[in-house]
Amino acid sequence: MSTATANPTEDLRDRRGILFVCLAGVLWSTVGLGIRLIEDAQAWQILFIRSFGLSTLLYVVIRLRSGQSPFKLAYLTGWAGVIGALALVSAYSGGIYAMQKTSVANAMLLFASAPFMAAILGLVILKERVKPHTWIAIAVALAGIGIMVWDKDGGTATTGNIAALLSAFGFAVFTIALRWGKSGEMLPVVFLSGLFAILIMGTICLILELPLIMSPRDSGIALTMGVFQVGAGLVLYTLGSKSVPAAELTLLSLAEVILGPFWVWLFLGETISTYTLLGGAILLLAIAGNTAFSTRRRPIPPAI
Repeated sequence: MSTATANPTEDLRDRRGILFVCLAGVLWSTVGLGIRLIEDAQAWQILFIRSFGLSTLLYVVIRLRSGQSPFKLAYLTGWAGVIGALALVSAYSGGIYAMQKTSVANAMLLFASAPFMAAILGLVILKERVKPHTWIAIAVALAGIGIMVWDKDGGTATTGNIAALLSAFGFAVFTIALRWGKSGEMLPVVFLSGLFAILIMGTICLILELPLIMSPRDSGIALTMGVFQVGAGLVLYTLGSKSVPAAELTLLSLAEVILGPFWVWLFLGETISTYTLLGGAILLLAIAGNTAFSTRRRPIPPAI
């Protein structure tokens, strides 16, 4: 007779992955505050400068982790890397554009549609089974989002809403690409997205005749966002993707939806409605419930 036990190493890896993804959501939640602090720069200029900070951080992290050239590793990620990188460019491009065209709270709410998109894409493309408790958490989160937008009128910019939805879709595709390439090192994908963004946003700025050099204040904020907000968050999110399924990845990172409006209210006085607060509480319940079920120790099989 022998007794099978749960794998403590696998449990620790799963819990660490969940922690990394939650911390990524907290870092991303401060992006709206950074955008509000920028005085003159437009979205494309912010993205251009911010991408230098993002690429620099990822270059250093990849070098320290692997000892190899980040450019070579980015090439080796193949199509999963290219698709993931371009999807990520569209995700954070749409995010910044949306927050400049509508309120941070409204933009964050629409970003929250990413888990539903990721769940469907993961099921169709990767054949990843979505756990029952994750579906329940997604449904609860959807109810929270519905409450949060209940009192929104038609005055919010349509372009901002569309950009936020495109951002959510891009992030869902990025998540699927991470899961597709989970057997390899996917941090180079984030590095590659920074390089793509520099080229794409620089071209857009030239076409729109926007200066590539911003004021020292705006440049400093954009570079800081690239390193500490987006870069560090994406590093944690990418590492967490190794052990967390696609639908749960985006659901756990919804902490940014709750905290994003809070930061701009706390520091800049951008108001939050009662509906937003109530819906945010429900969202938090969905995230906490899903996290609790995901981190439960696996049952020990009966002795054979």
